[in-house]
Amino acid sequence: QVQLVESGGGLVQPGGSLRLSCAASRSISSLYIMGWHRQAPGKERELVASITSSGSTKYADSVKGRFTISREDAKNTMYLQMNNLKPEDTAVYYCNLHHRFLGSDYWGQGTQVTVSS
Repeated sequence: QVQLVESGGGLVQPGGSLRLSCAASRSISSLYIMGWHRQAPGKERELVASITSSGSTKYADSVKGRFTISREDAKNTMYLQMNNLKPEDTAVYYCNLHHRFLGSDYWGQGTQVTVSS
């Protein structure tokens, strides 16, 4: 078992920035892909960005060029730097570990990001 704790959400004006963090309770095996998902009210949860143990990244088209995912294995922590935030980025953001072969997932409790003037 592993616990994931997100932090860094909040209220920001359009065009602003936030940095989300996800701290894991133990080191993460290379068999897991780390990722950020989000869920807006009335919408399905969607993948925002993911990163493998080798540092390979993927982004949703809607956040490319604005968001950057990274990880710091020495601290068992993953980050999501969000720049030029838009109102449509408003959602609860969840940290996720996805097993590459078993398909199993671990989830954090989520952190609210609200982009509004």
